[in-house]
Amino acid sequence: MVDKKHIRAYALKNALEHDGKAVVGSVIAGLFNHGLQKSQIKEIMPKIQDVLKEINSMSGQELEQEFAKLESLIGHRVERDGLAELPGVKKGSVNTRMSPSPSGPLTLGHILTIGPNYLYTKKYGGTFFIRIEDTNPENIDPKAYKMIKEESKWLCDGNVKIVIQSERMDLYYKYAQKFIDKGAAYVCTCDVDAFKDLLLKKTGCPCRSLDKKEQKKRWKNMLDKDGYKQGEAVLRFKSDITHKNPAMRDFPLARINTTPHPKQKKKYRVWPLMNLAVPVDDIEMKMTHIIRGKDHMDNSKRQKMMYKALGKEKQYPWVAFIGRLHFTDFVMSTSKMRKAIEEGKYSGWDDPKLPTVVSLKNKGYCPEAFWKYVEQRGVSETDKTISQKDFFQLIDNFEKDLKRDK
Repeated sequence: MVDKKHIRAYALKNALEHDGKAVVGSVIAGLFNHGLQKSQIKEIMPKIQDVLKEINSMSGQELEQEFAKLESLIGHRVERDGLAELPGVKKGSVNTRMSPSPSGPLTLGHILTIGPNYLYTKKYGGTFFIRIEDTNPENIDPKAYKMIKEESKWLCDGNVKIVIQSERMDLYYKYAQKFIDKGAAYVCTCDVDAFKDLLLKKTGCPCRSLDKKEQKKRWKNMLDKDGYKQGEAVLRFKSDITHKNPAMRDFPLARINTTPHPKQKKKYRVWPLMNLAVPVDDIEMKMTHIIRGKDHMDNSKRQKMMYKALGKEKQYPWVAFIGRLHFTDFVMSTSKMRKAIEEGKYSGWDDPKLPTVVSLKNKGYCPEAFWKYVEQRGVSETDKTISQKDFFQLIDNFEKDLKRDK
């Protein structure tokens, strides 16, 4: 049961560890060990703030004296060194990835997903991939390629392999053909609204039952510049049309988009969607472990179906999900940041008020401070809400610890 004494004990402990200044995030992290639920944070926050106000005004001697009275309440929990062990892993056998879109540079949000993936390859050996997902020609900032490459190497001390999806188009076409050959994909020319109505009724569209010969002809017409026009045809995965989740039923794999691509120009007209490109890359790169945002849970289920269709179900990677870190006063969307920059609200991607990697680097932060936070947070599906001030107090404390250790 969490009470004011527990709050006080953790606040005192945190203050003693960080030059007399305790922070909300660390106190809350400790209180989770005593049954604090996420839904209770808002209710208990005023008590925490009151305690911090008092404790952060104490001298070092007063902190030690007060903590001695309450230390027994929180025990001496052994701190984990680094992230938890992965199941059944041998040295040199971990391949992981993180897949940013080149709509802008890397941000703090990317750091928190890159962290566990990179740290596990560092711990066990293997390869960490940054896979730039640029198969949507309409949402690309050409400058982002260079920024993502440079920022990834800075974050990961150069131990990262950069892959650009638009340079692997022939591979995606090859796999699309494989799915058609196995009867696991079909080209649909149905009206979008009519298709959705059939899907909700758990009924396949007329295109679904056409033979392979016709499907191959349709796929060829998708690729042919004189064939289908944009919006007239889409490649779909043939899943269980009666699946209880409508989002799992015959989901799209590729579509025609004639928008010129910043890198490939007009070389390609059929572009793979995430649920084609991702499993193809995971198979070809021999991915063993994937840690991704929990908003990708459905995508993981879809991609596992595709492994199974290719007879590779046993090769499907170990997958874990992490909850979102919600900032109360930070905008994390690169699209929104870019718009604000264009409107003159910020000087550029390196504006010190933005949570971009280049901004954090310019402020003097080192990657290891963020990795310490990632290790403390662990691989958890629990969402967390925190203010910019509290988050950076934690990071600043990690920076001090790292400098002290050095």
